[in-house]
Amino acid sequence: MKGLSTKISRNLVPGSVLACADNSGAKTLMIINRLGKAGNSKGRYSKSGIGDVVTASVKSGTPQYIKKKVKVVIIRQRSPIRRANGMRVRFEDNAGILVSDAMLAVGTEVKGAMAREIVERYIKLAGIASRVV
Repeated sequence: MKGLSTKISRNLVPGSVLACADNSGAKTLMIINRLGKAGNSKGRYSKSGIGDVVTASVKSGTPQYIKKKVKVVIIRQRSPIRRANGMRVRFEDNAGILVSDAMLAVGTEVKGAMAREIVERYIKLAGIASRVV
């Protein structure tokens, strides 16, 4: 996995609600935990941000996904992120897309914008992006 050149502020904790931005059938997701959560202190929530892979529970959507645990890549967050050129980027909502164990997207298209950091790190997910910011 490629490292990011931006300073990601990680503000999404377990229990945060994400909108599902792809057409897989899920609508809202709730974060359970971050995968590969190195660097956290004992007793502290594992925070996550853009580009992190989290496990989430599907709260609403089609019956095949409701109450299921899924892997999600976070593609948008409300909290601003600082890029290497000094520009700060923030989005209107917190959103993620469902991925398989091989880090391939479950859906076939993404609704809304996707952060450029996602395209740099996960090249396969760039193929379904409608807009990259």
